[in-house]
Parts: sequence; structure tokens; C-alpha cells
Amino acid sequence: MNSGQSDLSFQALKEKQRAIRDGFPPALGLRVHRALSWLQRAELAEGDDDIAFICYWISFNAAYADELTDTSVYGERSAFDNYFAQLTTLDTGARIYSVIWDRYAQAIRLLLENRYVFQPFWKFQNGTPGYSDWERRFQQSIRVTHRALAENDTKVILSTLFDRLYVLRNQLVHGGATWNSSVNRKQLRDGKNILRSLMPLFIDLMMDCPDIAWGEPFYPVVES
Repeated sequence: MNSGQSDLSFQALKEKQRAIRDGFPPALGLRVHRALSWLQRAELAEGDDDIAFICYWISFNAAYADELTDTSVYGERSAFDNYFAQLTTLDTGARIYSVIWDRYAQAIRLLLENRYVFQPFWKFQNGTPGYSDWERRFQQSIRVTHRALAENDTKVILSTLFDRLYVLRNQLVHGGATWNSSVNRKQLRDGKNILRSLMPLFIDLMMDCPDIAWGEPFYPVVES
């Protein structure tokens, strides 16, 4: 039985995991265990948007990443697409839809239309060849997202949203931002809040569907 949106704290999800984890395949058990551990750390870091965002992102990585995933940017995007296609198909209660369309529609729209979280913009700023047309790409991306917003296409919005959040993630973990900086505070706070609502839901859906092939996690536990 699916948990209600109000019951998706770490503690509630951990209690659910303890009750049903014996029925998980080992790979799913490890994914959920790791994802929950970082979800807990993110909740404990709620007073620090930078650290909370990073912890929520690690939780996301633990949930979706497959050992066969190409770790290039294109491979990550393909993995996002596959993961979100699976989740939206399984989300028969439209809970992801509710988070995106009822709770964060405006914040998500602003993130999708923000050039500072659009990777080709930064490629151009850094002088990478082939990105002088970043503005055309940006406008094309906005048109695609507007169409998805108009059609309530949750899977496309998720994929595009996490593409933008991935830029925020890179800015933080690669030292491209100052801790607690005012420069990118609004999009970082919005991104953290969106992850805070979506990650528990993703984990909950995975626990409800242990028979789905979620793939093998990176760095499995190796007994000495």
C-alpha cells in the first residue's frame, strides 16, 4: 500500500523498509538502504541548503544509477530518462504528478527558464567549441518544456528538470559555487525543496515495486 504524501519522512520510510525488506532482491535492498541513509542526512541538513541539496542528490544517485550506465553527460541523461519513464508508469496514484503540478509548478517553470542552470550556456561561457548557438538551444528547450507543461507530460518535465538540477549539482561538487552564496540562492533553495518532496516519493515507489528490474547499483558490497 502506498504511503500518503504526509507519511514520507525518513522515519516513516525506514519503518516501511524494515517491515518489507526481506522481500527485496539484494540489488534493490542495497539501493533503498543507501538512498534512505542519504535522505536522512539531507533531512538533518535542512538548515544548510547547499549540504541538503548535495545529500538529496546522492540519495537520487543511489536510487537510480545502474552499473551499466554510461557516466558521460549523455549517459546520465539517458539513465534519467529510463528511470523517470519507469517511475511515472508505476505511479498509478499520480503522486509525482501532484508534486510537480500542484506544489511546485511555478518554481519548476522558473528553473526550466533559467539560463544559469542550462549547461550549453556555461559551455559557451567557458569557450567550448560548438556552443555559440546556446541561445537557440535554450529557446528550443523552453518550447519543449512549455509544450510538456501544457500537456501535463510529467516524464518530460522530470527529465528536463533533473537536467537543470544536474547543473546545480555540478556547480556545487566541482567547486563552481561558494558555500551559502547569495548568487544562486533562489534556484538552489527551489531545487532542494523539489528534491526534498520527490526523493522520498521515488524511494517509496521503488519499495512498492520490488519485482521491477531496477538494475545493479554501483559499488556493490564486497565481502572480505
